[in-house]
Amino acid sequence: MSDMTARRGSRLTRRLTHLYVGLALYGASSALLVRAGLGLEPWGVLHQGLAERTGISIGVVSIIVGAVVLLLWIPIRQRPGLGTVSNVFAVGLAMDGTLALVPDAHGLAAQIPVMTAGIVLNGVATGLYISARFGPGPRDGLMTGLHRLTGRSIRLVRTAIEVAVVATGFLLGGSLGVGTVLYALAIGPLAQLFLRVFDLLAPDAGRADVAGRPPSKAILPR
Repeated sequence: MSDMTARRGSRLTRRLTHLYVGLALYGASSALLVRAGLGLEPWGVLHQGLAERTGISIGVVSIIVGAVVLLLWIPIRQRPGLGTVSNVFAVGLAMDGTLALVPDAHGLAAQIPVMTAGIVLNGVATGLYISARFGPGPRDGLMTGLHRLTGRSIRLVRTAIEVAVVATGFLLGGSLGVGTVLYALAIGPLAQLFLRVFDLLAPDAGRADVAGRPPSKAILPR
C-alpha cells in the first residue's frame, strides 16, 4: 500500500512539474513573440492592444483578461481546475519576467529566429501543460462552455472568438503579422507532437483527459 502511495505521490509531483513549467514556458514564448515584432498569437494581439492603450504591462493585462474570462465561466456553468486558476496568474508573470530579460530583436536576421523560437517553445509549453491534466485554460473553457450552451461546433465557436479577439486587439494597436499566421498554422501540429512526448498517461493510451477527451484531442491551454 505504501508503495502505491509513493507512486501516486511521484506521479502527482511530475504532473505539477509539467503544469508549472509549461505555464512558465508559455508566458516566455509569448514574450519572445512580442520581442520578435512580427505578430502575436490571437489573444496576444488583444493583450498587447490593451497594454498599449492602458499603459499596463502586457503580462498584467493577460492576468486581468484571464480573470475576466474566468468570471464568464459562472453563467455558462464551467468548473475551473488547478490548471485553470494557475494559468490566469503564471502565464502573465512569466511573460513580464521574460520581457524584462530579453531585448527587442532588430532586423529580420534576429526577428525570424526569435519568432521561430517563440512558436516552437509555445508548442513545448502546450504539450507540458495539457499532459498535466489539471483543467483547461480560462479562454478555452469559455470556448467549450459556449459550444455546450449554443450547440455550435467547437471549430465555429473558436473561430468566432479568435476573429473577434484579433480584430479588437488590432484596432487597439496590437501586433498582427506573419507571426500570427505562422502561429495559427504551426501550433496545432506542434502541440500534438509535444503532447505525445510529455504525455504522462502514455502507458494508458485509451484513457481520457480531465475534460473527457482522448489525449490526442486535448485543447490548447489559453
